[in-house]
Amino acid sequence: MFWRKQTSHFESDDAEQRQAKIKELRAALGPLSARGEKYCNEACLVRYLEARNWNVDRSRKMLEESLEWRAARRPEDIRWTDVSVEAETGKMYRAPFTDREGRTVIVMRPTKQNTSSHEGQLRYLTYTLENAVLNLPQGQDKMVWLIDFTGWTLAHRSPFKTSRETMNTVQNHYPERLSAAFMFNPPKIFEASFKVLKVLIDPKSAQKLNFVYKENEESMKTMYNHIDPEVLPVEFGGKNSVVYNHEDYSKLMTRDDIKTASFWGADGNHAMNGHSVPEVKSQLSLTVAKAS
Repeated sequence: MFWRKQTSHFESDDAEQRQAKIKELRAALGPLSARGEKYCNEACLVRYLEARNWNVDRSRKMLEESLEWRAARRPEDIRWTDVSVEAETGKMYRAPFTDREGRTVIVMRPTKQNTSSHEGQLRYLTYTLENAVLNLPQGQDKMVWLIDFTGWTLAHRSPFKTSRETMNTVQNHYPERLSAAFMFNPPKIFEASFKVLKVLIDPKSAQKLNFVYKENEESMKTMYNHIDPEVLPVEFGGKNSVVYNHEDYSKLMTRDDIKTASFWGADGNHAMNGHSVPEVKSQLSLTVAKAS
């Protein structure tokens, strides 16, 4: 008589099975550096497991590659003075508002690209992502992107090399960090270009991308379901007349750099996202131009 081997079925909503997978992944990683230990808290392990459908071997490989990337790129050591030139036009910044769940919102404006430096642009992207994570509230580990394509032309298109590395950075080194992305008013010509880039996007991430058109009420409702129109900037179809002010934003980021240094220099009792971080108040102070 032959017995068929029983295969265990993993249920991601089963707390006991989840803990077993987390413990297995932690053991598989082996000894880590001090910063590696700090990075690989339980919330981090869960994100990498979710990104690889709770397959421990694949999650370990992905996380080890991220640890190697972080050791080489040292994103936690990037400071505002290193990247401020990239932000002068307000092409990307942490918004002075959150979504309805309190998540950090990043505003991106591709038409305001002001440099041609591949490394500089990626460095600023990394800095912005690290800052967004640092400012996530207790219990939240995802962010929202608002991308304004109003006026976009082929002249604003990023080199394929930069687009590819951007996708690689976001998907492979910040997995499960995106809650939703709203691509606002993309012209038809962008939609055609996007079809080429879409091959670089994993299916789970692709499901979080939303094309929003100001004249399409249903698509606007989708965005409003995530972000209250009262806080949404006017240019995105909201009622908030906030505008980017580089000088004020520079002051904010300089203060946030203190938080970053405090976190990575703190002892092991501190952790990001869901744990305590040395408190340094840094209320966003963008200039608001009230409609007259």
